[in-house]
Amino acid sequence: MRMLFLNLPVTDVAASRAFYTTLGFSVNEQFSDDTTVSVAVSDAIHLQLATREKLAGFLPEGTLIGDPRQATAALYALSCESREEVDQLVEKAMGAGGGTWMPSQDHGFMYASSFTDPDGHVWEVMWMDPVTVQ
Repeated sequence: MRMLFLNLPVTDVAASRAFYTTLGFSVNEQFSDDTTVSVAVSDAIHLQLATREKLAGFLPEGTLIGDPRQATAALYALSCESREEVDQLVEKAMGAGGGTWMPSQDHGFMYASSFTDPDGHVWEVMWMDPVTVQ
C-alpha cells in the first residue's frame, strides 16, 4: 500500500492541532512537538503540519515557502463515504475556525464541498456514487 505524507506550513501548531482533531483526525505524538504536529487522516494519508522555520530545514537553502492565504498552489481533495459526511466535515471545519472556499456542487453522481484550514490551505471534500466509479 502506498502512503501519502503531505508537509504543510502552518503559523500556529497548537491551532492546527485543534482544528484537525476537531475534524476527527488523530495525532501521532511520536512525530509531533512544539514545531510540528503529525495528523493521521487515514492509515494511508498523513499530514505533517510544521512551522515555516521547521519546514525550511527540509528545503534547499533560500527556497521560499508559499503562503496559501496569498496564492493557491494546490487543492487537497479528500473522499467521503456519503453526501452527509461531506456536509458534516465542512460543518466541523467551519465550527473549528476554517473558512469558506467554494459553494457545494451537486452533479448527481458526485457531491462536493470545500473549506480552508486556519492557514488558508484548501480542502475539497467529495462523495462519488460507487455505481458510477465501476
